[in-house]
Amino acid sequence: MIRSDAELHTTLQRIATFQQQLEHLRQVETDPTNYRLSAAGFLAEVDRMNLEVREYLAVHPGEIAPEASTRVASAG
Repeated sequence: MIRSDAELHTTLQRIATFQQQLEHLRQVETDPTNYRLSAAGFLAEVDRMNLEVREYLAVHPGEIAPEASTRVASAG
């Protein structure tokens, strides 16, 4: 779950890295079946991260709860 703009930017960088890895894999893998098998994990992770980005961007900054570590520290 993305909780800050810094985490958003990190996630966007990870998405870009995974996409670059997929682009490279498309160029070097000669067997379509092997490509699909190799790409499936990357694609699933890109989908998961894109969903997190979408969920984060759908919420107004004023609606985001403080980080759990802040809540735990104040509870003790």
